[in-house]
Amino acid sequence: MEATQPKTGKFALNYGLILGGISVVFGILLYTQDLHTSQSPALMVFNIVIMGVLIFLGVQAFKKANETYLTIGEAIKVGVGIALIAAIIGILYSYILTSFIDPDAPSKIMDARLAPALESGDITQEQFDQQKEQSLKFWWMGYPVILIFNIILGLVLGLISGLILKKAKPAY
Repeated sequence: MEATQPKTGKFALNYGLILGGISVVFGILLYTQDLHTSQSPALMVFNIVIMGVLIFLGVQAFKKANETYLTIGEAIKVGVGIALIAAIIGILYSYILTSFIDPDAPSKIMDARLAPALESGDITQEQFDQQKEQSLKFWWMGYPVILIFNIILGLVLGLISGLILKKAKPAY
C-alpha cells in the first residue's frame, strides 16, 4: 500500500502564516521604536534572511513528510507559496498601518528617501516637493510590487533550498 504524498500547499500555508506573523511582529516592533519609516538596508537584509530561513525550514519539513524525497519543483512550490502568503499578510499589515495607525507614514518614508538628494544638492526643494507629491499619488502601486518581489524571492529561495535538499525517489 502506497502512502499518500503530502501537499505542498499545506506547508506553504503553515510556514507562510509563521513568516507573515513574524513580519507583522517585527513591523509592530519597528513602529513602537519609530523606525517603521527607516530606509535602512540592514532591515531589508534581515527580512530576506528571515524569509530564507523559513522557506528552508518549510521545504525541509515537506521533505521529511514526503519520506525524505524532494524534487526541485516541490521545493519551488513550497518557497513561492510561503512567500505569497507572507506577502499578503505583510501587505494587509502595511495597508492597516498606512491607512489607520499612521496615515503620515508614506509621507515620512518619502521624506527619508528623498532627503539625502535634497541635502546633497542633487535636487531643489521644488523638485523634492514634486517628487514626493507624485510618489504619494502612486503609493498604492507599492503593494503589487511587494507581492511580485516576494514571489520572485520565494522562487529563488525555494530553488536554492531545493538544490540543497533534493533527493529523487528510486526508479524501482
